[in-house]
Amino acid sequence: MSDRWYQKAVVYCLDIDTYADSNGDGIGDIRGLIGRLDYLARLGVTCLWLNPIHPTPGRDDGYDVEDFYNVDPRLGTLGDFAELLHQAGNLGIKVIIDLVVNHTSDQHPWFQSARSSPDSPYRDWYVWADSAPPDRHQGMVFPGEQGETWSFDRTAKLWYYHRFYKFQPDLNIKNPEVREEIKKICAFWLQLGVAGFRMDAVPFIIEETEPGNPNSPKDMDYLTDLRQFVQWRKGDAVLLAEANVEPDQLVTFFGDGAGSNNRIHMLFDFMLNGQLVLALARQNPEPVIQALRETPKLPPGGQWATFLRNHDEIDLSRLTADQRDQVFAEFGPDENMQLYGRGIRRRLAPMLGGDRRRLELAYSLQFTLRGTPVLRYGEEIGMGDDLSLEGRDAIRTPMQWSDLPNGGFTSGDPIRPVVTDDQFGFHAVNVTRQRHDPTSLLSWFERMIRTLREAPEVGAGTCTHVDVPAPEGVLVHRADDHTGTMLFLHNLCTKDAVVDLSSVYAEAEFPNDVLADREYPDLGKFAEVPIAGYGYRWIRLRRSS
Repeated sequence: MSDRWYQKAVVYCLDIDTYADSNGDGIGDIRGLIGRLDYLARLGVTCLWLNPIHPTPGRDDGYDVEDFYNVDPRLGTLGDFAELLHQAGNLGIKVIIDLVVNHTSDQHPWFQSARSSPDSPYRDWYVWADSAPPDRHQGMVFPGEQGETWSFDRTAKLWYYHRFYKFQPDLNIKNPEVREEIKKICAFWLQLGVAGFRMDAVPFIIEETEPGNPNSPKDMDYLTDLRQFVQWRKGDAVLLAEANVEPDQLVTFFGDGAGSNNRIHMLFDFMLNGQLVLALARQNPEPVIQALRETPKLPPGGQWATFLRNHDEIDLSRLTADQRDQVFAEFGPDENMQLYGRGIRRRLAPMLGGDRRRLELAYSLQFTLRGTPVLRYGEEIGMGDDLSLEGRDAIRTPMQWSDLPNGGFTSGDPIRPVVTDDQFGFHAVNVTRQRHDPTSLLSWFERMIRTLREAPEVGAGTCTHVDVPAPEGVLVHRADDHTGTMLFLHNLCTKDAVVDLSSVYAEAEFPNDVLADREYPDLGKFAEVPIAGYGYRWIRLRRSS
């Protein structure tokens, strides 16, 4: 990969403990993942994003870390992890890991020391208050599961702050020692060979919490400082951040306003994600068109990361109440399909009723919009979910590899049940079955990603809506860069349509379909371009020499 490799990457996200088990203990592990790297390379993955890998009490799926400098022994050893990096590198796959430094586990030695004595060197590594702050019932991330953001510690006889669960005390970012420790953590893993970090909960990391102040200041300059440190340690390392904030705040996470990308390289595009799901629910592209129009201009080097499903619920909090109700009615009508009053805890395949046409349409649209596509494990085969599991665990079930017991994930008792229902269970949906079917969803994903690699304009170029008279349900957009131009049509509704694109014909140089849901007639002079219901067309408009 070249400079700014992340702009042309295909990112694949997984939990090691639910991916592949090599020793039969029921828990996926690093050696199991190493054995599946060839599968990921064939799929077209160029960057692997690993959810938390550190030792943990396991109360929040690994996001309660008790040692930032090691690997959870259930997953393997540091030696195993070094081998993973080596073998992935041999296949041209970079690896990034979750950086969860907004908080620690309450079992972390730092917190245990901090609470034990006012003289502890770690006392000021956390955020304390002498009395109950008046805003302690505000700002909960998990409404219904959290009752407050400040809890009383009987040993310290003080209140401590926790933006998330009470067993996850927040680190005090105002403390210079904490800032330096975060840099040390980054340096350790960069030295081992990771290509960067997905930073969890960035708006909370930079929050300089003040008891009683629900709008505590945020130190954006810390992101500048951390970016500079990471870049000096490894020149092409990447920071991919989660920052679900208001649109007018987004650009400040990329840079300091002077026009340079000197903070975060990439941000997950939560705004587009919500509008994309709304468009699919309405079978109307207008929300996506609006999102493209309202996208803030990024500094050179800044990049969006697009996704349809990630490791959490689909977050609809940026939609209006009306819009949210429309999405719930279409994709999550039952209460047990919803989470925190704002999201849907389902995978995409069951949300779309297992409709293969709509699945291809949805992922074709995601992968052709501006930014770097992120794919959640199992989506490439259309895995289902298990709504009998608590909360977010519904979409964190084991990978389905074959017809073998437990879907080939493990020979032991799996860490979570493997999906077994008739439509999405492992006997119906698995890698081996789809590998032998050239028309399978897995085969389609491989073909689609190969085609994407021949269209670098999508990741590195501009993405704009083509404003032509189009039938209801049809989105036309284009990607332009110095390498050429790609033109895309997506029909979000069931009706076949014909689009007049003669206004762009003058730019065409030997135009042709490079990927489509079916064979279409020759494009001619673009006066009547047909597209089927739930159809899509990737048209190479021109290629620069």
